[in-house]
Amino acid sequence: MLRTFLALLLSSLPALAAAARPADPVMDALTKELDRSFDGLKKAEKVPLYYLGYELNVSTYHQISAKLGALEYDGGSAAAKLDIDMRVNAMALDNTHQVKGSAAWGSYSQSEDLPVALDGDEDAIRARVWQYTDKAYKAAQEKFTRVKMNKAVTAEEDDPSPDFSPAPPEKFYETVTLKEPDIAAWRERLKKLSARFEGYPFIYDSGVWLNWENENRYIVNSEGTRVKTGNNYIVLGYTLMSRTTDGMDLTRGERYAGAAFSDLPSDDKVLSDMDRSIKELEALRAAPVVEPYSGPAILNARAAAVYFHEIIGHRLEGHRQKQEDSGQTFAKKVGQKVTSDIITLYDDPTVGDFRGVPLRGFYRYDDEGVKAQRAELVDRGVLKGFLMSRSPIRGFSASNGHGRRSPGLPVVSRMGNTMVEASTSVPYAQLRGMLIEECKKQGKPFGLVFDDISGGFTRTSRGSGQTFKVLPLLVYRVYTDGRPDEVVRGVDIVGTPLTSFSKIEAAADDPDVFNGTCGAESGWVPVSAVSPSLLLGEIEVEKSQKSQEKPPVLPPPPSEKEAK
Repeated sequence: MLRTFLALLLSSLPALAAAARPADPVMDALTKELDRSFDGLKKAEKVPLYYLGYELNVSTYHQISAKLGALEYDGGSAAAKLDIDMRVNAMALDNTHQVKGSAAWGSYSQSEDLPVALDGDEDAIRARVWQYTDKAYKAAQEKFTRVKMNKAVTAEEDDPSPDFSPAPPEKFYETVTLKEPDIAAWRERLKKLSARFEGYPFIYDSGVWLNWENENRYIVNSEGTRVKTGNNYIVLGYTLMSRTTDGMDLTRGERYAGAAFSDLPSDDKVLSDMDRSIKELEALRAAPVVEPYSGPAILNARAAAVYFHEIIGHRLEGHRQKQEDSGQTFAKKVGQKVTSDIITLYDDPTVGDFRGVPLRGFYRYDDEGVKAQRAELVDRGVLKGFLMSRSPIRGFSASNGHGRRSPGLPVVSRMGNTMVEASTSVPYAQLRGMLIEECKKQGKPFGLVFDDISGGFTRTSRGSGQTFKVLPLLVYRVYTDGRPDEVVRGVDIVGTPLTSFSKIEAAADDPDVFNGTCGAESGWVPVSAVSPSLLLGEIEVEKSQKSQEKPPVLPPPPSEKEAK
């Protein structure tokens, strides 16, 4: 199961590469130990080592949060985590090959925490890397033995593509820095902002936070790649929560990002948005629950971006086309029409912003040291390709720079910046009119407009049902008889990809950005998606899961704001 959560963060544009690499004991230590280990291990056993790669992720993180006018948390952390890509035998078949059938249980690579202390000298770093490398080498030899045995006793694979593909060696060096903000001033700002939620008895919990992260990645391998690159992520956000008498938790909130702390909005802007969120939360508490429904709907732009991410994005990740336990929904549909003629879809991690809004999925090099590239996915409704790491599939023999992971997990192909474009579009007001006309045509008294979505999840493995679920936060019912729009609650969007993707009928001229963090088997990675608002001729919703807890027995304590 794959999950995506809305987390409006920023991937800032790093500085240009320096003309010559400065002295860097970390890069020197990694390079020297990689060269020594590869030379010494490549013929140490009967099964040769043919590839060795190191990635060291060095990050610092800080968060400040406040609640109802009081500081709640202020702290940070720093970490340096090493990942080792160790491959034995040959590209055609190596130790990363999928182990199938009943023997597959426990055969997948597990998360491994490999911390490296960077405050020592070069020799200390090399000693730690050597220790981890020895362990990884022995594990690779053992895994390859299991791979050979498994191939001998299991059915022939549908896609006999190699396990690894060549890639050109890359040379790139940058150090991404982030100057610490005025922490004392931000503490006071957050306390002031968080006090806005005082005096509302229906708000049961709330909070305001600021967090920032600086990340630099060192990537070296036995092919000659020597890359240092990084990103900064900054977010200011707030959330507020309530619960209905029937046990449904409701949330509203907002998140703001910037390339620098000065890019974050003014207090006046945040306070104005908070007032809007308070009104929306109060309306949701009184809103009716929507019964299961199938009919026309509009996905407003940011909601549509999440929708694309879930219904097709994960299913176009290359490794899922050859995994024997994957549903392989689109594996053999290249060249076929899969959606509306107006839709073009591609993924381009090289794009740093969209109309001035920074994109969270921006990066220069993926986690295999391959330069980020635009991947063509759908052209005017016809499937053209997949997101590729260095694990090739039938018809696609090379990476397009989409091999990604979080520290401690193996690389697989993942999304970066998923871009949806429409060849024809109309003003949003006209799209709304088209929704009403489609409802009348289908004999429906109303249609739905999905304004805000928290994320969702999708199932891609065989036997689990090729379904997805998207989790709306704010939904309106639009009546065909002219009644005012009505806020509703308690609905999730559900469906299967082949059917749902074919229901797109029209698009507005209002593209917007979803910035988030996506979870899958290679961990949590930053992603973005851009889409216009979309009209779907049919969408299915079901009742949301809810708790059985009642609201608090007593209301929140009275505040000075109430007294006034």
